[in-house]
Formats: sequence, C-alpha cells, structure tokens
Amino acid sequence: MKKLKTIQVNKRPNGKIHHGLLTFNDTTINCCLGRSGLTKQKKEGDGATPTGKFRLLYGFFRMDRLKKPESSLRFIQINANDGWCDSQDDPKYNSLVKLPFNQSHEIMTRDDRLYDICIVLDYNIDPCVSGMGSAIFFHQTSPELKPTEGCVAIDPKDMQLLLPLLSDETEMIIQA
Repeated sequence: MKKLKTIQVNKRPNGKIHHGLLTFNDTTINCCLGRSGLTKQKKEGDGATPTGKFRLLYGFFRMDRLKKPESSLRFIQINANDGWCDSQDDPKYNSLVKLPFNQSHEIMTRDDRLYDICIVLDYNIDPCVSGMGSAIFFHQTSPELKPTEGCVAIDPKDMQLLLPLLSDETEMIIQA
C-alpha cells in the first residue's frame, strides 16, 4: 500500500472556527481543530491549532481498548503511568513523562476515547521553546465533535482507514 506523503488540513469554509477538512489522496473528511481555530503564533493554553508543515513522528495506542495499529508509523503502547508535560517552567516541557509527575501534565490514558490513538506532530519538539505550545497531537474526535485544545482530531473510523497509509515521512500541512 502506498504511503502518504502529505495530509492537508484546512478550516472548513463557512463552518465553526473549530471545524476543518482533512484531505489525503482524493478523500476529504471532517476534522476538529482547536477551540480558538488556527494560528500562526501558537502559545501555550491559547486553544489554537498551529499552522505549518509537521511530520508525524510516532504514535501512542491504548492496548486495553484497541489492538496495535497496522501502520508503518511507530506506535507505543501507553499505560496508566504515562503523561505529557505542559508545564512551561519544567525542562521536560512538551515531552512524555512518567506519572506521578509534580508539574502540570496531561494524562495519556484518558477516560474518553481521544487518545486511544494519538500521533505526535513535529511541532515545538526539536528545538522545544517554552511557552510555544505542547501536546500538539493528531488524535480521535469526541462523539460530540467538540473542539480540541490545539490538536487535529478525526473520527475513529476515519483514523482506522488512515493508519495503514501513514509513515514517519508523512507530513501534515495545516493552513488557514
């Protein structure tokens, strides 16, 4: 199966600020964006999805809910002691941490389905600049299609269709 080079994300014309369209090959599907829409100047906590071109680095999956994805992209099983640091003052800002963790962080094994499949985008990773935004992921939507905190999210069924086409060479292009 031919791997995708690019995935295109755009704000949906005449839609809500957090509704977008994700296009790959000749297919366009709905996606959810940050509650504040898209931005060229991402800041921690602003609720916006950053624009730009970002490689898909690797992903996480919940073994207690799903089997390991069939994908050329590397996937790591997440456990109850996995978190993601979003504390701007911590040296581990915008990286995976082990719980318990004394600074601000996200819990990767969420009660909802959002991070059952969660792919890390190459946003503010290397180099990582404090305050420029953390935990910018490509993950699954909520059933209610709620806005994200700055990520790109698609329906779980669409994610399952897309996973076999992804590799660490796939880039997500997010444009306003």
